[in-house]
Amino acid sequence: MIEISTSATTTTLTVAGDLDLAERDQFPEIAARVVGLRRQLVVIDMCRVTFMDSTGAAFLISLADAGRKRGGATVLRGADPRDLFVIEICGALDLFRIDTDHRCESGVEPSDFRRPDGASAPA
Repeated sequence: MIEISTSATTTTLTVAGDLDLAERDQFPEIAARVVGLRRQLVVIDMCRVTFMDSTGAAFLISLADAGRKRGGATVLRGADPRDLFVIEICGALDLFRIDTDHRCESGVEPSDFRRPDGASAPA
């Protein structure tokens, strides 16, 4: 499930559950709505994401790319290290600002993800 809320300057997407191939049919409509709102800042709240695959990452990357082309920014808030790793593997982590100060109030417990190369999680 993806909910969209707005303020004068920000669009916030709150994602709950899986962000993957099974959810891809809703991605074009959501992307069109977000782009149509033309806010300078897009915040993607991932506190309640349970799983993300490369399809979900591609969706987020497309939002960030569209925002950057308009001169805006995209922030990932509450992203699990495993989700950041998926985006990093796609070569697109630099499209996002990572909110390292946010602490999720409720939702999914952080995973115990460890990168295969043993390096620290992307931040």
